[in-house]
Amino acid sequence: MRFAIIGAGVIGRLHAQTIQALKPRAELVAVVDVIPERAQQLAAEHGVDALTSLDEALARSDVDAVTICTPSGMHADAAVPALDAGKHVIVEKPLDINLEAARRVAEAEKRSDRTIMVVSQHRHDPASLIVHEAVKSGKFGRLTSGSATISWWRSQSYYDSGDWRGTWALDGGGALMNQGIHTIDLFRWFLGEPVEVYAWAECLAHERIEVEDTAVATVRFANGALGVVHGTTAAYPGLTTQIRVHGDRGSAIIDHDELVYYHAAPEDAEDFPYGAGGRANQAAEVLAAAGVGPKDEPAEGPTIAGLQATSHTTQFEHFLDAVEHGRPVLVTVDEAMQTLGLIRGIYESARTQQPVKIKELVS
Repeated sequence: MRFAIIGAGVIGRLHAQTIQALKPRAELVAVVDVIPERAQQLAAEHGVDALTSLDEALARSDVDAVTICTPSGMHADAAVPALDAGKHVIVEKPLDINLEAARRVAEAEKRSDRTIMVVSQHRHDPASLIVHEAVKSGKFGRLTSGSATISWWRSQSYYDSGDWRGTWALDGGGALMNQGIHTIDLFRWFLGEPVEVYAWAECLAHERIEVEDTAVATVRFANGALGVVHGTTAAYPGLTTQIRVHGDRGSAIIDHDELVYYHAAPEDAEDFPYGAGGRANQAAEVLAAAGVGPKDEPAEGPTIAGLQATSHTTQFEHFLDAVEHGRPVLVTVDEAMQTLGLIRGIYESARTQQPVKIKELVS
């Protein structure tokens, strides 16, 4: 599959490295950016053509697919014409920053016979797959609660480095929409359909940005489970992300993309009247059964610039497999819309200081 990258910034550079790591299944043929120098620099690094026009890339017969790495508020504006031009599409997170734009992408997908996937690479992490399977198969019993915590730091210079950063129009939000969306996506994937949210959001540690650097929310899910979201880029010096999932037969904790706690009660389980207090951790044996080694153990697979393959590589491989075999991708437009709907619901609740029903936003 021959790719053109739309947007030659930081994420575009990662996508270029990922595509090149997947040779011969994938090939980069062009880089597009409205800033000619930026397109030329990335294109020269990979020996491909530099373009400044999306239309020019979409008109090329040697472009089978595009990856969209523009600012978040411009994703739909590239995805819709790409689908209409008969190209397969990978969209870096989020699908877009508002649900109206996301619906435009969904409509373009329906009138197309092409495959579109939204990047949420941590769904392909071993820890995420193990927890999702446990939830889906009922190993944790009835889900009761969960939490998503993103305690990160972004300096003022980070926000000042691009005029689109920290804006509603192009960034679409702050700590949740930009930094926290991967964690929130997994939180929603594990806990199910969110139905109602109540939230607060503030900018507490930064200047010259329109969006939140700190947000908290409570979420009610369709299955009755209750959840908490905490996202911030004002937690100096920055800590790891963490997701907790709890049921009446088991629990799991993912910290920094690693499964650090897992317990699913067997039929003959020991009864803990007052709880096990963190004991009975089955994480090591579950990981071993899944063929996952310790974190510092070298992984097999393609390398990127001398480094081991990233979770982006895994998701791109999944995309290639889906197109080749006519299978649906894991992170569909509909899935991405559900996550976007939860984040937009948090923002709407924070704005109105009222509970917000998610389905009314998404439908």
